[in-house]
Amino acid sequence: MKIAVVTDYFPTQEHKWQGQSAYQTLRVLAKHCDVHVFCPVAEYPRLLKPRSRTAKPGLEWTPGGVEVSYIRYPTLPLIGRGFNGFAIAWKLLEPVRAFQPDVILNYTVYPAGFAAVRIGRKLDVPVVLTSIGSDLNRLGDSLVARWKKVALQQADGMMTVSHDLAKTAVRLGADPAKTRAVLNGCDRDVFHPRDKAEARRALGLAADEEVVLYVGRLDFRKGLVELVEAAAALKEKRPRMRTYLIGSAEHEGVLRQAMAKHGVEQDVVIVAPCSSEQVGVWMGAADVVTLPSYNEGCPNVVVEAVNAGRPVVATRVGGIPELMDDSLGRLIPARDAGALAQALDEVLGAEWDAEAISESRRRSWADVADEVEELLRDAVARH
Repeated sequence: MKIAVVTDYFPTQEHKWQGQSAYQTLRVLAKHCDVHVFCPVAEYPRLLKPRSRTAKPGLEWTPGGVEVSYIRYPTLPLIGRGFNGFAIAWKLLEPVRAFQPDVILNYTVYPAGFAAVRIGRKLDVPVVLTSIGSDLNRLGDSLVARWKKVALQQADGMMTVSHDLAKTAVRLGADPAKTRAVLNGCDRDVFHPRDKAEARRALGLAADEEVVLYVGRLDFRKGLVELVEAAAALKEKRPRMRTYLIGSAEHEGVLRQAMAKHGVEQDVVIVAPCSSEQVGVWMGAADVVTLPSYNEGCPNVVVEAVNAGRPVVATRVGGIPELMDDSLGRLIPARDAGALAQALDEVLGAEWDAEAISESRRRSWADVADEVEELLRDAVARH
């Protein structure tokens, strides 16, 4: 089966850690299917380029394991959002046509998913969309929301990373008979129980620290201000507690202001993004992994933490309750720093069996790839 993947949710030279769930799934799928990723890259006029896009995107680098073409498309800051789906379809149509796919797979409903549907209709090829969470949990302005609903209605199949998100997709127009939840997996060779003392030595951490770990975007919507407040609330009771935030600095200024306000500049440490292998070591060193998000789909970090045998403190939002319960840590309300502090205190004060946690939720990327392939073959057969 020839699978054309139209998505901007994929590693790039500038952002090597983005789109890992798509990349890891496609890397496995490419072992027994002909997979080619067509990744659109926004190109802005030189004088209007956003500050976050200081470098010209590189198009030659690839993450390995799957064929990928990075293709620039023209756009403008802010006002271009409602038209990006059309621009991507225009630039990717001929490269996808030349590949002659049996099916088009997408990750993120807009703008790439909308473009995928337009390309599929022109080529008479079935299209399966994938929602990762934020693309449907935050619809955007009225025009972008409209195009998302059009894509959902016209797709030949719909895949979401949680059952909760599948309900959202159906509510917004996806065909319930063609919608399926496929939860994320992880690399069990990387995320497995490790010797905590050995992992801490590798990272240069003190053996007697109580390590709280967050991995992901440094975005206030991930509940990181509340996490800073929780660290401040526990400072006197747990003076050996250190909170490490690993991720890209989207809202680093907001976080540092909160850290200074609450006097925890030495207790909360921001760490630069790192490879999955290094994240596995960090999880091995952690006492607890936390994700106090406001919204989520199927967060990789929870899957990885559980497979690594570490208890998790996370908010009861999106697909998180499908991944864990209080036997694996604590589920708490979103936007509640007090509940977060209490849950972290409880988890740090309890004994946890790493092997038992790890065995409770075994799921690999090969399991995910098998389910994705089955869904794609169903869409081809229906078409």
